[in-house]
Amino acid sequence: ISTTMPPCSLVARSMTQLKISDIHYHPDASALFEQLLDLPQPCWLDSGRPWSPFGRYDIITAQPDVLLTTRGDCTDISSASGNKHATDNPFDLIREHLSPLRITARGNTAALPFCGGALGYFSYDLGAFDTGRKYTRLTPAAATDISLPDMHIGIYSWAIVQDHRQRRARLICLPSCSNNIRREILSRLKKIGRPAKLEEQRSEKRTGEFAVGAFKSNLSRASYREKLLKIDDYINAGDCYQVNFAQRFSASFSGSSYAAYRRLRRSLPSPFSAYLELDHPALKPQHRCAVLSLSPERFLHLSGRHVETKPIKGTLPRGQSPQQDRLNAQTLRTSLKDRAENVMIVDLLRNDLGKNCQIGSVRVPELFALESFPNVHHLVSTVTGTLDNDKTPLDLLQGCFPGGSITGAPKLRAMEIIAELEPHHRSVYCGSIGYLSANGNMDTNIAIRTLVCDRDRIHCWGGGGIVADSEPEKEYAESLAKIQILMDCLTKN
Repeated sequence: ISTTMPPCSLVARSMTQLKISDIHYHPDASALFEQLLDLPQPCWLDSGRPWSPFGRYDIITAQPDVLLTTRGDCTDISSASGNKHATDNPFDLIREHLSPLRITARGNTAALPFCGGALGYFSYDLGAFDTGRKYTRLTPAAATDISLPDMHIGIYSWAIVQDHRQRRARLICLPSCSNNIRREILSRLKKIGRPAKLEEQRSEKRTGEFAVGAFKSNLSRASYREKLLKIDDYINAGDCYQVNFAQRFSASFSGSSYAAYRRLRRSLPSPFSAYLELDHPALKPQHRCAVLSLSPERFLHLSGRHVETKPIKGTLPRGQSPQQDRLNAQTLRTSLKDRAENVMIVDLLRNDLGKNCQIGSVRVPELFALESFPNVHHLVSTVTGTLDNDKTPLDLLQGCFPGGSITGAPKLRAMEIIAELEPHHRSVYCGSIGYLSANGNMDTNIAIRTLVCDRDRIHCWGGGGIVADSEPEKEYAESLAKIQILMDCLTKN
């Protein structure tokens, strides 16, 4: 696809079959993604394979037919037919543009995770829904110094999907996608591994250099302690039970954000990772924006009518020796504080799912499962439900956004306290990255272990749930343990 080729038409056609082409399977999907990296808005929902055993699918796409970017109360809608602005609820705008692409899910079509549709991110700052009646925005005192939009969602008519369980890769195109685009994508993918001029032109970006300065927190250690004591006052006063509080680390950088992501995904392979470039560098070289997510946490997964969320609450660092590592894992498993913290969020998510799931269908099949990553051990629970027959994936997302595991409980009061105490807006951090497929499926992450590249600055965040018996020094250490591996990976020569 040339960067000037007009996108696929969004005009709804009569129901025909998806266009599905088998392509060569790659254990490391970066080989596929790099063939499309020069296109506008390239996106990779990354399984973490081959270094992480947990993820199953890689989903790769680029050059959306429509791009929805929300800042404050205004959403810009860009497409081949021009640009316009809207002040509607951003979720309603997605629904409007996704509806013409809807494919009836049956047989093999239903089993596909993503076959085209909406893909991108919803930032934490996008807002929250109160009782579901209206879209509400908190008014925080925090500063805004990141230029990324509050929501960045593309409407895509094709995607490359790799299934690592089946060791199978396919190019999937909606009926609205032109044959010319489909052939051009296949042509690009056939060139993998061939020393052609086109690949040489892309090699600089693919293997480019990345350099970063020293990361600096937006909170001193003393200020961090002061904020936690204020949270403790709110908890003792009965305002809340738990508040997820975070500090932000920022540094200057130069070079390729994708080169940084390639380095990070080897150091911290995670099953719900993502790399999104938000501006086409050939058009805006002075304003490089990208999201680099190494998230271990699933927010909402919808397959058919089955809903699943897997909140993480409870974290300890990996041990320096096998013996210490086993001890840390056992300590986390038996920690009353961490288990109580986990239960609080499980109850919150049970309530959130209940807004749109069938009465009596919400279950907790697993509590406090231990999952171990290269840098930390986590306690992970699973909450499931059955989506009500008159509800849609966007209803479900609206009813749960943002995820309770990164707000606290009760959710809106915890968010008010976060807005009061954190010095800067969170941007993409603690929002959600993922897709809503044209076949009705949905999968999203919680955007933790997530970095944002904005012009010549890179930002990352570390946080944790604060409860009544939290100790400021231990919470400070935990917030560092979660992301130190990211900062160390980028700053090493």
